[in-house]
Amino acid sequence: MSDSQTTTDHETIRKWADQRDGHPATVRATEEDGHAGILRFDFGAREERLEEIGWDKFFRKFDEADLAFLYQERTKDGKHSRFHKFVRRSAA
Repeated sequence: MSDSQTTTDHETIRKWADQRDGHPATVRATEEDGHAGILRFDFGAREERLEEIGWDKFFRKFDEADLAFLYQERTKDGKHSRFHKFVRRSAA
């Protein structure tokens, strides 16, 4: 099944990313006043525009920005899906 789910649980998010070799990152040049910028996951080969950050900083920004994690566990053919996005908790 390819249904999407939403969570704010840090452990669920971290486990999902780890299973897909995803690393917490922020988009370069979007940091403001010492806070992590736009959040992303970097998969496999590192993207130059992304800067890897630690999980603590990632989740601090995630909570400060009042975000939720919208994600898909598997594709229709049963493979691990990388589909995800960060949404406002009020929209989740």
